[in-house]
Amino acid sequence: MQGAGWGLLLGLGLASIWWSFWPRSIRVGRRPGARRLERLQDQIVLAGVRGLGARTLLVLCVTAGLLVLLLMFAVTRVWTVSGCFAVMASWLPVAVVTARARRRRTRLRTVWPDAVDHVQSAVRAGLALPEALVQLADRGPEELRPAFEEFAHDYRATGRFSESLDLLKERMADPVADRLIEALRIARDVGGTDLGRVLRTLSSFLRDDARARAELEARQSWTVNAARLAMAAPWAVLLLLATRGSTLQAYGTPAGALVLAIGAGLSLVAYRVMVAIGRLPEESRVLR
Repeated sequence: MQGAGWGLLLGLGLASIWWSFWPRSIRVGRRPGARRLERLQDQIVLAGVRGLGARTLLVLCVTAGLLVLLLMFAVTRVWTVSGCFAVMASWLPVAVVTARARRRRTRLRTVWPDAVDHVQSAVRAGLALPEALVQLADRGPEELRPAFEEFAHDYRATGRFSESLDLLKERMADPVADRLIEALRIARDVGGTDLGRVLRTLSSFLRDDARARAELEARQSWTVNAARLAMAAPWAVLLLLATRGSTLQAYGTPAGALVLAIGAGLSLVAYRVMVAIGRLPEESRVLR
């Protein structure tokens, strides 16, 4: 009996040694759901909506969908038609936030080069990095002044430059701001004589990128708007038909529900393909 125990112990030891030669890879990435919520939160911050979280926005989407579902059913008495418009309404808050974030990102893309030039001039004039950023609250572009006013308040209240930069990054939620802030943080922590050259290069790159994007967006805007109109037209006709309840009874049958499902699926696929083809590459926040 004792020999069997020693044999079992020896076997477990040999198995552990063999297992140690095959280490398991540990995934440090976050779950896809957490990443989506993080991206949605960045969109909310970039859109300038204060006091709204990603989960709160999702609850608002569900509430809007339920309200439209009940309202449309009260008008049409057809669940399938009501469900289609309820799905559209549930996506509307996210679409509004995304559109506002896209417009603000476009405006920021045009003013960031001027802000970088202001910082470069202040540093070349001998100002400290914190003061160079603080002065953007008064002399910087109008679009950036509120964020840098809050940065000035944070820095003067705490005197902690790094923590104030982190708060500024959270308020801006912009890849360009992340790059500028990290360059200034490195220059503040380790020093360096190439900060002026880095800022000049960044300013030139941002101007070229903004010019190219503006030209491409101007050329493709009419195509994108036409595609959106083509997608919305059938549903606008269906909404007009909702004023005449007798014409909607056909959609209450299984065949009518199948027609609506196929039409909704084709509209969604066509719109997503159009967006994927015409979308310009957007920078992601890799320096959070």
